Order: sequence, then C-alpha cells, then structure tokens
Amino acid sequence: MADETSQITHQKAVRINLDGSRYGTFAEIGAGQETARWFFRVGGAAGTVAKSMSAYDMTVSDSIYGPSERYVSRQRLNTMLDHEYSLLIERLGTSYGDTKNFFAFANTVAAKAYHSNKECHGWLGVRFQSKPHSEPNNVRIHVRMLDKENLQQQEALGIIGVNLLYACCYHHDDTNGFLDSLLDGLTRDRIEIDLVLVDGPDYQQIDNRILNVKLVHKGFTSAVVFAPGKQVLLAAEHIYNKPILIERGNFRPVTTINLQMMEALREYFVADFPNRHGDMIEIMEITLHNLLNQGNFDPRDFLARVDILESLGKTVMISNYAEFHRLGAYLRRNTKEPIGIVVGILLLQQIFDEKYYTDLEGGILESFGRLFKTDVKLYIYPSINEANGETYTAENLRVANHLRNLYKFLRDNNHIRAISGTHQPMSVTYSSREVATLIATNNPRWETLVTPEVAQLIKDHGYFGYHPNGRS
Repeated sequence: MADETSQITHQKAVRINLDGSRYGTFAEIGAGQETARWFFRVGGAAGTVAKSMSAYDMTVSDSIYGPSERYVSRQRLNTMLDHEYSLLIERLGTSYGDTKNFFAFANTVAAKAYHSNKECHGWLGVRFQSKPHSEPNNVRIHVRMLDKENLQQQEALGIIGVNLLYACCYHHDDTNGFLDSLLDGLTRDRIEIDLVLVDGPDYQQIDNRILNVKLVHKGFTSAVVFAPGKQVLLAAEHIYNKPILIERGNFRPVTTINLQMMEALREYFVADFPNRHGDMIEIMEITLHNLLNQGNFDPRDFLARVDILESLGKTVMISNYAEFHRLGAYLRRNTKEPIGIVVGILLLQQIFDEKYYTDLEGGILESFGRLFKTDVKLYIYPSINEANGETYTAENLRVANHLRNLYKFLRDNNHIRAISGTHQPMSVTYSSREVATLIATNNPRWETLVTPEVAQLIKDHGYFGYHPNGRS
C-alpha cells in the first residue's frame, strides 16, 4: 500500500512539474516542507517552484505575515496566501504573466509534538489562476491529522498537499472529482477533511454548503455546521467548550412543533444548569440518513431545508451519526460543558429498541453508558394521538419488561427528563415527512402546521414540490 500511495503522489507531482504552465510559491509552517519536498524529489521542480519557504519561528512568521492570535487558523492561512501571491505577481507578473498560471500554496499546522496530546490539525490553501492574467481562485481546507507519530503525520500532510494542488490544477471545474482526489493515497484513519471553502471567478455558481455536506456523504468527515448568512463553520471550533442544545430531525420542512421543542429544551436546560448555560449553542441537526432520498443526495432539497432553518436564525448540523451515543461522543470530544438533546416520545421508544445496538458488545447498556456518562440529558417532548386524544409522555412510556428498571434508573437520575407543563404536545399524525406530502399534494392543512414565515418561504421558492396551482 505504501508503494502504491507513493506512486500516486509521485505521478501527480510529476504531471504538475512537466505541465509548464503552473508556477508558484510554497509556504509551509508547522510540519516541515512536506508538500514542496515532493516536487523537488520527483525532478523537474524548476518549472514549477518559484520559491519554497517555512517561517517556522513565531517572531519570523509575524514579521512576514503580521501578528495573529492563533497561528494554526483560517486567519493565518489567509494572510499567508495574501502575502505570497501578491509577491509572486509583483516579482514575476511582467516576465511570466503571459504564459504562466500562478499559484501560492500555503499551510499552517500543529503536528504531533513531544509530551503533548493536543489536537493535531491544520489549514491548507491554494490561490491559483486557471489561465494567464485571470483573477485568482481560492481553495482552503481544514484537516485533522490522526496518525500517532509525527513522521507519519508529516508524510500524510505532504500527500494531501500534493493532492490539493493537483485538484486545483486539474479538477477545479469538477467538484466531485475535486473532492474525490483529495484523499488519494490516504485513508480516513490518517486524515479527516472537515471543512472546504472555495471562492473566485471559477466558483461563482458553487455553494460551499453543498461542498461540505458532500464531505459527510463521502465519509471524509462526520459532521459539518452551517450558520445564517450561508456561513460554513468549522464544527469543532464553533462548539468548542460551549453548552450545546441540539434537536435531531428531518426538518423537511421545519414545523411549528419543531420550533416549540427547541424553545422547551432551552427553558428546561437553563433550569437544570443555572450557572452553566451561558454562551450556549443551539443546533438543528439532520442525520445523513434523513437527508438522503433513496440513497441519493439532492442539493436542491438539502438547500431548501437549510435555507429555511437559517432564515429563522438557526444553526444547522449535518452528521452521519445515526446512533445517539456516537453523536454524544462527538459533541463531548469538543466540549466539557452540558449537552441537552430534545426528542419526541416516539423517537425515545426507538432508542429503547435493542435491535439498534447489536454492533456493540455491551448492547443497549454500552450505548447508554457512552451517551449519559457526563452531563448529557435527553429531554422528551410529549405527543398526542389526535384520533383518540391520548397523550404520550416520558412518564407513561412503556418499554420492554426487562428494560423497565433501566428506564426507571435513567429517569430517577434525570438523565431522561420529561417536558410537560404548558408545552403543546406534538401531534403523532403529522411528522415533517407527512407535512411535505401535504405540500406536494396541495392539501391546505400544511399551512397550519408550520409558521407563517416558513409557509411564505415555501410558497416563494416552490420548496418540497409546492405549486400554487396544485401541480407538483
């Protein structure tokens, strides 16, 4: 496998070196000059490399790129690209501008250090022309380096650096080919790509939110986060050491009850953690299973859901965590603060179905042990059966006989909390999926199940099969 990996990276570096139209700068901080090394190693680098450097010392780095609060950050990467590309154009634009597509490659990383267990991660980026004299495009990615040894992390960083530059050179107009090529010669066990951002003249029609949800779909990462204003956030940064409120759902579309559930969660969470709810983050989460339609990803349907949620001021997470204990483990990896998850009573019934835990040696006990080990609570929203008026709550939930004591233990210790009082029970008759069916079939009942603002957005944009004349 190592020889195969080396051959793939070797071939990519050779192709760029022999291209003759690519010329640029490599600036790498934090784990050696592993990307540039490939181009020198394979031969022919004189046709590609105008400059290679590493301002490793912080004082030297600040003198070149200006001071930065964090050296491994998007801000530092941007200043590196700004500085190196401007110098390249200033010094070589006149002599080579008619024949060369200029580029600046940069990375700033924190690799494995002696006596340190800190997160190993980095930012990589390329500013590049797709033709001579054109305005440049920008591509930036964030990676988590998962190898246990520094040398292995350096090797992986060099490979993904070559892959990134190659993708910019030869796949910039094919987003699927671009993403697929980034992990050539690597595996998810070594590198996780958890953010990708593109901009520039060749990317004007590209929505970065679609690119990033494809990272989850392709298995390059497990979760991505979007905020109002079409922002794509680095999930680990956004939730770092903050209290988290999360609602899992389909949100196709987001219903009035969905919004009431988050309001109830907020109320109960603040009461349960009166001194630890400051700066809390509210997230509406859609699992990949709920996002895909018969295994396929529909960008228009995805953007409809996210656009509506963002218009309501909501932060959205797309994840591949079907199981609650995996979601909890991911959140706990990034925060030590309390976590509250609101679910409907029907979903709680599924959580207590042991068939979902056959892959765990400890079964349902292991799952709950992982989920509830530190300040994680499930808040259960009630439901009502409109046919008979019966209300279902966490107090009257029926679980299998042999799980009753387990359920009682979780309830008695407030790991599972019942939402009651003035909160309107959720109808078991109309889920988000069924509301979408009402929209597509022009049943006017759907407008009573969403807020007026959401209804107007659906009408204005024709979301979820809506048509004013009743034709889907």
